[in-house]
Amino acid sequence: MYTLYHHAFCPHSRFVRLVLGEYGLDLKLIEERSWDRREGFLALNPAGTTPVLLTEGFPPIPNAAIIAEYLDEAHGQQMRDRRLLPVAMAERIEVRRLMAWFNEKFFEEASGPLVNERIYKRFISEDAGGGAPAMDVIRAATANVRYHLAYIGWLARTRNFLAGDRLSYADLVAAAHLSTIDYLGDVPWSEDDAAKAWYARVKSRPSFRPLLSEWLAGVPASRTYVDLDF
Repeated sequence: MYTLYHHAFCPHSRFVRLVLGEYGLDLKLIEERSWDRREGFLALNPAGTTPVLLTEGFPPIPNAAIIAEYLDEAHGQQMRDRRLLPVAMAERIEVRRLMAWFNEKFFEEASGPLVNERIYKRFISEDAGGGAPAMDVIRAATANVRYHLAYIGWLARTRNFLAGDRLSYADLVAAAHLSTIDYLGDVPWSEDDAAKAWYARVKSRPSFRPLLSEWLAGVPASRTYVDLDF
């Protein structure tokens, strides 16, 4: 049994949940509002960010990339052809490159600002940086989504999955970040059919169902969010 400190709309947390779902591992979820800077959570991860994974016999495992490496080392070999981090070195490098692209670049330029401005700031006091969303930040992040979507489309047109022939961490991390933006209705799916078709394939997987069932009071999901045939 794993315990994951997460937030339902944290893209990094969603990625880890998808990985655990693909591997069929038992999971207990504990919601953590990282902006509260709760003392007990900071003891687990001094950086104060989600996700953090707990498992018996090991120290707390913070950060989506570190958690993904741990899960591959602990469970990857036994998953055989369902392993999410390939065995061949060149393939592993490409998966890790795309993980960094989405967890760092895409998060900084698109999913992070949109989730922060349109979701997190609703729950944060003005003194702590909450309040009304900054429309200039939203406009810039929404514009950035377009070029990232075009890159996903190019990958989807040239490969079976984003990093190669099989489903990998690359697909799950990209889909996790996109899912938070899709909830908000900020993905221009009509601009790239290949990206849309790839996302529909990943979104239809059983590991995705728990994410699609989560809703935020006062922020309705977009029309495309739960539609597997959008």
